[in-house]
Parts: sequence; structure tokens; C-alpha cells
Amino acid sequence: MLTYVLFIIGFVILIKGADLLVDGAASVAKKFNISSIVIGLTIVAFGTSAPEFVVNIFASVKGNSEIAIGNILGSNIVNIFFILGIAAVIHPIVAKENTAWKEIPLSLLAAIILGVLANDALIDGGSFSGLTRIDGIVLLAFFIIFMHYTFGISEVTGDEENINIKILSNGKAAMFILAGLAGLVLGGKWIVDGAVKIAELFDVSQSLIGLTVVAIGTSLPELATSAIAAYKKQSDIAIGNVIGSNIFNTFWILGVSAVIRPLPFSRDSDPDILMNIFASTLLFIILFIGKRHIIERWQGFLMIAIYIGYIVFLVNTR
Repeated sequence: MLTYVLFIIGFVILIKGADLLVDGAASVAKKFNISSIVIGLTIVAFGTSAPEFVVNIFASVKGNSEIAIGNILGSNIVNIFFILGIAAVIHPIVAKENTAWKEIPLSLLAAIILGVLANDALIDGGSFSGLTRIDGIVLLAFFIIFMHYTFGISEVTGDEENINIKILSNGKAAMFILAGLAGLVLGGKWIVDGAVKIAELFDVSQSLIGLTVVAIGTSLPELATSAIAAYKKQSDIAIGNVIGSNIFNTFWILGVSAVIRPLPFSRDSDPDILMNIFASTLLFIILFIGKRHIIERWQGFLMIAIYIGYIVFLVNTR
């Protein structure tokens, strides 16, 4: 029972820690006259991916590669099918030209690159399939390109991000940052430890726990952000949050995880890699079916139904 309690509390502490860290760091950045657009592209973007990042760091260090891989693949799938689906049901999502033609294809590219790098045995008949440290460096190189592109877009548009930045005193900001970091570390450790124990107790794979419970739990910040943005009819934030998170997850988080410790991939993960690729592909296609560059409510319901079907498939096969 203590395992379950700490596992659940771990998610609460992890997400609250990310929130405190973002508030504290954004306040400090604002005091140094850093623009809102830069804060949004760096501190806030990294903050919403912090839960997945911390969980993966702990999982990589402890050698729980199935949780590390399952967390990222599961988060990417839940982000598109479930979170974006819910957002579209709340209010139809309108995608900008850049999002439709550049960012979503980049998310698809990330999924394909991951599939290629992780399938050594299938592609070249190697004895080891997985992400090596060199693969991790390749992913990080793509991440740097993505950040360069993102900052380039911000300079061209010149738009200020619609971010509510709390201005805190220096002491309070420091407390928020320290408390946030402590929450991320403690929450991340409890989640990884709990996921391993739960997998043992129910005699299921760590991969299944990572793909479902851990992935959904670490994606709660994205769910809250996109749902609220859709309710406020802020389509850019609703879809940008999801696509940006998926690119961060693959290039940044898996890249760092693989550099820390190579991540072996089982052939059992191939359906999840294919589902990850399918999610981005379907999202791209949806934007050109019906109303151009719009995810309609019926398409949102379809995406949620696909995700439920995927979960049923996982439970029955893992």
C-alpha cells in the first residue's frame, strides 16, 4: 500500500515541483530583462517536459530502460491522441501554416529517426538494438537544430508569448527554484521506484507501466495546458504545446537518457514505435481532411477512440 501511496504522491510532487521551478526561473529571467518569447521557448518549454525528463534520468541511471523508453513513447502517443483529442473536443483546433508544414512534419521526423536508431538488429542485423551514446548525441544535435529554428521563428514574428509571469522577490524566487528542484528529484525517484514495484506486484512488464500509468502521469502538465488553451480558444498554445513536447521528448530527453546510459530496445517496443509514427502521420493528414488546418470535434473523438483502442491492445498483449 505504501508503494501505491508514494507512487501517486510522487506525481503530485513532481508536477508541483516543475510548476514552482518554472515560476521561480521565469521571475528571475524577467528581472534580467529577458523577453517573454525567450522565456516561453526555454524555461516554460523545458518546465512542461521536466516530469518526463526527471523520470527518464532516474530510470536511465538505475538501468530501468523499459520505463525510460515506455515513458517517452507513451507520452508522445498520449499527447497527440488523447490530449490533443480532448482539446479538439473542447474547441476545434486551428493550426498555423508553420505548425502544419514544419513543426508537425518535424515531430514525424523525430518519430521516424527514433525508429531507425533503435532498430539496429532489424536494419543491419546487429546483435544489439537500442540507443547508444552516439545515437543520443545524434538526437541532441537534432534538438539544437530545432531550438535554432524555434528562436528564428520568434525573431521573424516578433510576437510576445502570452505567458503570465509572476514577479517574485529574489528570496522567494530562489525558494521556488530550490523547492521545485527538490520536488522533481523526490517525485521522480518515487515514481520510478513505484513503477518497478507495481510491475513486479502485478507480474507485468515495466514497459507496460511506462507506456500507460507513468506516461499519462508525466503528461498531466500538457493535458492541463492544452485543455485550458482550447477552452480559451488559444489554438496556437493548445497544439504547439503538444507538438513541442513530443519533439522535446524524443530529441532532448531520450538524447540525454541515452548519453547517460545506452538504452536497449526490445522488438516488443516496435508496435509502440510504429504507433508513435502513426500518431504524427495521422495528425498531419487530419489537418487536410475536412476543414483545412483545423482539427474538428469529430476528429478529436476519433483520436480519443484510437488511444483507448491502443491501451486495450497494450493490456491484452503485454
